[in-house]
Amino acid sequence: MIKWKGILWSVHPLFVIIMLGSVMTGYFAELITLFLLVLVHEIGHVIVARGYGWTIKEVKLLPFGGVVEVEEAGGVPAKEEAIVAIAGPLQNVWMGLAAWGCGQLGIWDLAWAEYVWKANLMIGLFNLLPIHPLDGGKLLQAALSYTVNYYKMLIWSARVSLFFSVLMIIVSLLPWLVYKDGIQLNLLIVGLFLVMTNWTYYRNVPYLFYRFLMYRERITLQALRLGHIASPIIVSGKQSIISVARLFQRERYHLIYMVESHSKEVRVLPEQKIVEGCLSENNPNRAVSELFS
Repeated sequence: MIKWKGILWSVHPLFVIIMLGSVMTGYFAELITLFLLVLVHEIGHVIVARGYGWTIKEVKLLPFGGVVEVEEAGGVPAKEEAIVAIAGPLQNVWMGLAAWGCGQLGIWDLAWAEYVWKANLMIGLFNLLPIHPLDGGKLLQAALSYTVNYYKMLIWSARVSLFFSVLMIIVSLLPWLVYKDGIQLNLLIVGLFLVMTNWTYYRNVPYLFYRFLMYRERITLQALRLGHIASPIIVSGKQSIISVARLFQRERYHLIYMVESHSKEVRVLPEQKIVEGCLSENNPNRAVSELFS
């Protein structure tokens, strides 16, 4: 664990296990190469994230990439999240092309050049799988943010991630199930890790949603500065405050219209009142109508 440029850099235990296995089987050069490729992949994320002004707390290296933890998680724009996510695989593109070029020009041994560009291809493509916390999972979240509310985005990205993680485990076992051959151990270990990670992610959706509400002020300030048109949310006074908050979309500022069937009167609340109602010490399951009293 090292702190550099204000960022904590660490190696995940899963990577340590694979490192030990590589050393024991004599693949030390391949291991160091894999480590460097993953490191450059993550540096790509860090450079772009810092360019957007994100506060990066930790970078945790995994065998297939890494996890970048940021202070503003839940409060960054979907567009920025997508660009930061794709910055990692793009590093594998230029490194893979460079390795292929070195092989063709005779700078590197052809076999070694092939290993390096194939390793880059594997890391880049694997990270584009729609699984949290891979880059593809972040791209999925960014895409869903433009079509559904933030709460549904969390739920569906967790479900999709769990589905593909389980599918990965099944694929790793196919040689044994179909041909009675050995299992793909590395894929099985990674699949199990991703299942556990995403099961935890799924269970933590309520906490992640509250973190989103804590950073909701960004959308308010942006709407005021740029003059965005507010998106209406029509509710009844009996709906709970938290249920209304779950209708918020990531990239939109909302005005809440409270309409009662027995009355022609329409009352309007800015979304900040809903956020305050959720984050205050009072019960967020109380009725929206209580915010007008």
